[in-house]
Amino acid sequence: MIAYTIKNTFVFFVVLLMTGIQLSVAQNARFSVNKFVNQRDTLNYRMLFPDADNMQKYPLVIFLHGSGERGSDNEAQLKWGVQNFATDEAMAMHPCFLIAPQCPENTGWDNFERHDKNVDLKLKPTPSKTMALVIGLIHEMATKFSIDTNRIYITGLSMGGFGTYDAIERYPNLFAAAVPVCGGGDVSKASLIAKLPIWIFHGAEDPAVNPLFSITMVEALVKAGAHPGFTQYPSVGHFSWLAAYKDPLMMEWLFRQHK
Repeated sequence: MIAYTIKNTFVFFVVLLMTGIQLSVAQNARFSVNKFVNQRDTLNYRMLFPDADNMQKYPLVIFLHGSGERGSDNEAQLKWGVQNFATDEAMAMHPCFLIAPQCPENTGWDNFERHDKNVDLKLKPTPSKTMALVIGLIHEMATKFSIDTNRIYITGLSMGGFGTYDAIERYPNLFAAAVPVCGGGDVSKASLIAKLPIWIFHGAEDPAVNPLFSITMVEALVKAGAHPGFTQYPSVGHFSWLAAYKDPLMMEWLFRQHK
């Protein structure tokens, strides 16, 4: 009887695992495989399309992955978070275009001046090559598809969270809202983004990205007259994005925003 129960339990978990893998593969297939070429530079990206009605304009979401998903396979960037925008429920409730670019190895989204063990970042004058490509891709997509340019959103986790701050601090008038997850930015630029709707997420026990990156940004934004959202998950480490992108309130809030 015990052996039978153990066997059934094992089978159950195998079926559950295979179901999860099949669901992930099916959702990945919803993202087209693309390359953006600007002169001699190339950016791999995946794109999610709404059930397009040519008479209607849709929001555009930019999703920036973390450092572990860098590469050239044009697949790894779909590992975390972005799948929450591609569920049946999400696509029915919040149809949108979504771009998930992939950062090449040994490169990054942001171009901040950093100091070890210091949360004081300084935005350098020019964007990184990958960020410049992302911005170029956004402008190209806006001319090719029925995108509502008053509803361009940007979000990212970890390295992508830093990239989110970099993007909105360089191009504050391009975006309608931002959701940086366990990232950080240049607090001296807070006044530039004080009118931009922002919801910040972080884990209180994050060992990889100091929560002070988010806390000091919230304080700077409030001082500049902003009203940012801030969710700090207690007893959560670096994987704060697991809860952030599953939060239906965040999704509802994000898609309500417009310039």
